[in-house]
Amino acid sequence: MIGRIALVTGGSRGIGRAVVERFEKLGARVLAPSRAELDLRDGAAVEAYAAALGEPIDILVNDAGINPIAAYDTIADADLQEVLAVNLIAPFRLCRALAPGMVARRYGRIVNISSIWSLVAKPGRAAYAISKSGVNGLTRSLAVELAPHNVLVNAVAPGFVATELTYRNNTPEALVALTANLPIGRLGDPAEIAELVAFLASERNSFATGQVVVCDGGYSSL
Repeated sequence: MIGRIALVTGGSRGIGRAVVERFEKLGARVLAPSRAELDLRDGAAVEAYAAALGEPIDILVNDAGINPIAAYDTIADADLQEVLAVNLIAPFRLCRALAPGMVARRYGRIVNISSIWSLVAKPGRAAYAISKSGVNGLTRSLAVELAPHNVLVNAVAPGFVATELTYRNNTPEALVALTANLPIGRLGDPAEIAELVAFLASERNSFATGQVVVCDGGYSSL
């Protein structure tokens, strides 16, 4: 990644932070805007941020996401719209804004962070699952359109990873029970997800595109 410029959303913590650190070790220069710099809930702000970038972006990682837990019949419309805005519409806007530059330079890598909840189900995840299923569709559609221009688009679908979001959405007792039943017997480490993202976002990946790569310690195989 030496000489490449990457934009990583959600880069201040969790998987996003691990991605930033891995990219930097591989020689990339990484832009990781804070929420104050890039408000993903505001479509106009996303468009303005992308338009104001004064340099070409070679790698885009759409990591930022929110996951409010609520039963399907208690989700307020405003909450659903916020989840979709942050998790799906903002990534689409960033792809739409930055991919043409990649096409012009005939090089680009886009990695969207999806989730196992786009593939399997659990109560209270309806809004999140809808958004991440949309991310999978976005990934496949853009991959087909951009592949002729050497712009590869993939998604990574993590399972239970030791992040602030995982600890916030699961009680300690639930996490003990969960890890006991995971085939691998533990939560994932953000650095492990970052390593997969780094491969897909690097020149080492020259053929894989349109894929949703599950990285969940075997959870979805149960």
